[in-house]
Order: sequence, then structure tokens, then C-alpha cells
Amino acid sequence: MVLTIELNKRQEQILEIVKENGPITGENIADQLNLTRATLRPDLAILTMAGYLDARPRVGYFYTGKTGVQLLTENLNKLYVKDYQSIPVVINENVSVYDAIVTMFLEDVGTLFVVDQESLLVGVLSRKDLLRASIGKQELSSLPVNIIMTRMPNITMCIRDDLLIDVAKKLIEKQIDAMPVVKETDNGFEVVGRVTKTNIAKALVALAEDR
Repeated sequence: MVLTIELNKRQEQILEIVKENGPITGENIADQLNLTRATLRPDLAILTMAGYLDARPRVGYFYTGKTGVQLLTENLNKLYVKDYQSIPVVINENVSVYDAIVTMFLEDVGTLFVVDQESLLVGVLSRKDLLRASIGKQELSSLPVNIIMTRMPNITMCIRDDLLIDVAKKLIEKQIDAMPVVKETDNGFEVVGRVTKTNIAKALVALAEDR
């Protein structure tokens, strides 16, 4: 998909022609610019994919009247969690805080998702949680993570079919760095992915670069 793009002179001329005469066929646009239909085809494709123009079979092209901001908003509302989620890093609730710190370091993540013996989500561990535990005088190798983790039902979650923009809003609202992507089962929630601020940043970059 193409977003707000820097139009060349010919593309701007096409937009003006369609604004004034739309709906108008590609052949008629080409005639007004003294160009062949084949020469014009790439420009019409770009303007249509970007959302500036729309096309109807046997009718022609017409101007959508949408601004760059409107087009950006439309495209953001087409991004779903399932397309950008990454693999979650999961640990058991009986794992020690020390082992959790090692896992976080080795996996290079900022959030760990804690599950029970049935692999269902029971908690979340952030860097802050582990840092607070490390500052105390407790023996980290004998302290289980279920003592310091954020527990259900105080966990902010999302599902694969959620809009990425809605998840971004939740991350900002809750002031957290990551969110588990879950699938509901009869007994609880299974962790199937994660969405982080990095995932969202990558999605925006991909959107801008038309990947």
C-alpha cells in the first residue's frame, strides 16, 4: 500500500483533471495530456493505490477528496496484531527471579509472560518488577516470580484480530512496553504472541516504506 507520497508534476496534473472532469476514463485523461494510455498507467496505479483516486469498471476514475491525514488514518485502521506480532518469551510461575533475569537478558526482551502448569497466562514480569526485586535483600535464586509478578486480572491483553492502533493506545494508556497476544480457552488464556512498542514502530516504518 502507498501512503502520503510526493507527487510528480504529471501526477498532480492527473489529479486536477480528475477533480474537474471525474468520473473520467484513462483514455480521456491520456488524451488531455497528449500521452498514451500505457505511459499513463503507472501514474494512475500509484494514485489509486495511494487513495487519491478511485476507479470503477466502465465508469472511470474519480477523485476521493481525501487528505493525506485521512489516507494515513485509513491505512492505520488496516493494520492488525496478527500481521505484526512476534514470538512471546514465556516462563513458568515457579521459576526463580534469578532465572527470570537470566532469561530476560539472554532473550533480549523487556517483558516476560508467566504461565502455570497448564501453560495458561497467570502473570507478567517487566524489567521494573525484576529491578525492584533485585534491590531488596532477598535471595533471588529462591524467590519465585509469582511473588513479584503482575497477576491476573490486572494484565492488559489483546487478541490477534485487534487493530494495532488500538493496542498502541493501550500501551500508552497503561504505560507498559509490551502486551501478550492471547487465545481464550475453556480454562483461561493461552499466550500466542506479543506486541511491543518496537513491533508498532516497525509497522509504521513498513507502512511509510510501502512494504
